[in-house]
Amino acid sequence: MEKGLKYVFGPVPSRRLGRSLGVNPIPFKTCNYSCVYCQLGKAINFTNTRREFFPPGEIAEEIIAICRRKEKKIDYVTFVGEGEPTLYSSLAKILDTVRKECKLPFALITNGALFYYKEVREDVLLFDVILSKIDAPSERVFKRINRPHRGIVFDRVIEGLLLLRKEFSGQLWIETMLVKGLNDDEVSLKGIKKILDRINPDRRFVSIPTRPPAENWVKIPEPDVLFSAFKMLNAEPIYTVEYGEFDIEGFDSVEDAILSIIRRHPIRMDEIKDILGKSGVSMDAREFLKRLVDSKKVKLREFMGNTYILPYSARI
Repeated sequence: MEKGLKYVFGPVPSRRLGRSLGVNPIPFKTCNYSCVYCQLGKAINFTNTRREFFPPGEIAEEIIAICRRKEKKIDYVTFVGEGEPTLYSSLAKILDTVRKECKLPFALITNGALFYYKEVREDVLLFDVILSKIDAPSERVFKRINRPHRGIVFDRVIEGLLLLRKEFSGQLWIETMLVKGLNDDEVSLKGIKKILDRINPDRRFVSIPTRPPAENWVKIPEPDVLFSAFKMLNAEPIYTVEYGEFDIEGFDSVEDAILSIIRRHPIRMDEIKDILGKSGVSMDAREFLKRLVDSKKVKLREFMGNTYILPYSARI
């Protein structure tokens, strides 16, 4: 196996983007939100300051190398990270280099908090798809569900998305994550709809937490509430867990691959079994995980009837 993958992982299955080659340009849990439902847990480096955390040339080289070898296995190259990718200050520099060598479509998954800055909007213009979020109709709900950095104001977030919509020539998709008791009431949904109608994204999604959330009290809305939300927001539903193969080529061992993936994408027990089987590892999945748990490299958590494998350091 090829050594030294630091910034690229997968491809991994994505419910919206198919087989997604993930790109992580930021340190673990570096974010300007600390959403109650985040699958990576609470923010560790809670910041609203943009930086060039890693050399852009190194990130670009890694993307190009994997694209050349796995192009037919990839639907999108997705900048998603272990927190908020727009906090990386040289996204445009990476994209400008990579797009000359890699002809695949590029996607950005972002919370959208920084688009009111002109330089951030300019940084993302080379993406083909930007998938942002709107989880709240107001500052009050915004603070309860997304728990933003104190420098972020809800009205400016919406202003930034409206400006991006005018300037960005690619596809703008917006997702709303619903949490029971926070933003699933009729007043909240009507408020979110008004915002979505103003922005007029190319696609709208409504989702629910399908992986262990940062806060144990987070619950999913009732089925009838979800059905009403899909209709009211005119959105595509995302409420099932994704299925598909994880590509772990490029790591020194299966263990290294799994530890790398779960930093960005918690894995279910059935997915671990599949990875071990396809890698030719004869060890039973539970025995394999027990060794990782005992050595304090991972921890297990039950959610919605599934067992998930998380980094031991995750604040969940």
